[in-house]
Amino acid sequence: MSALSRIAGFVVGDAQADRAVPPSGFTANLTTFSAAAMAFLAVFALALSLATGRLADRWGQELARSSTLRISAPGDQIQTQTQAALKVLQTTPGVASARALSADEQRALLEPWFGPDLPLEGLPIPQLIEISEDSTGYDAAGLRLRLQAEVPGAVLDDHTRWRKPLIRAAGRLRALGWLSIALIGGALAAMITLAANAALAANARVIAVLRLVGATDGYIAQAFVRRFTLRGLSGAALGTALGMGAVAVLPAAQDTAGFLTGLGFQGAHWLVPLFIPLLAGAVAFIATRAAARKTLRELP
Repeated sequence: MSALSRIAGFVVGDAQADRAVPPSGFTANLTTFSAAAMAFLAVFALALSLATGRLADRWGQELARSSTLRISAPGDQIQTQTQAALKVLQTTPGVASARALSADEQRALLEPWFGPDLPLEGLPIPQLIEISEDSTGYDAAGLRLRLQAEVPGAVLDDHTRWRKPLIRAAGRLRALGWLSIALIGGALAAMITLAANAALAANARVIAVLRLVGATDGYIAQAFVRRFTLRGLSGAALGTALGMGAVAVLPAAQDTAGFLTGLGFQGAHWLVPLFIPLLAGAVAFIATRAAARKTLRELP
């Protein structure tokens, strides 16, 4: 018998064996609801982990090719040291471009913390220079030595201390997402196992009659496995559809609110949740099969 024939036979089932499995009731509703709830949570776990990892990756890539030079000096020396720093940067291998931020740009950077009416002219605000690297990058240690000699008030920040934690966070968040999926799968397996055991115990007399007419334990177990697997699969499909619908209505990504928006799927990531019902069906199949074989061995 081919694999396709086996799958078709599993889906269609056997009317005689199906009599041992309750078509509705507490265990059926519990299995369907558990699969739907776990699939719904799995969709959100995937969405949050992928979106947060995507945000950390984007920040890491942006910081990897940019640096900031901060010049702190008396007011009458700021302009002179800024020009000297720009000349140093223009002759530094690996620096693609360098420009001093205007007063309006620096005010925009400080506005989220101090408000829109910050009087920069009356405050000792350092001058910031934005540095963009080329594909080869520059020697940060060598540049610091040159700046120390020619621009005493300059402090170079190559964003290393910001980039490394973000890269670590991205990896941990992805691992946390997969751990969440594993825990959800384990919880689903436990619930389906309890439901299958309850159904087997409730139908002990029907099972005894089937044994008297020659049905084997494998034949009976297959009926339970089929019914609970299809319940888990259909419930998970419903939960996945509801979860993807809920994720679709989340706010779109915005640069001004990166943490609170863009938490959904993007591009090919929308295909990832479609595997959740298949995984739920596989979990239901394995859990029910193990529970049925164990319980049938214990029944008289």
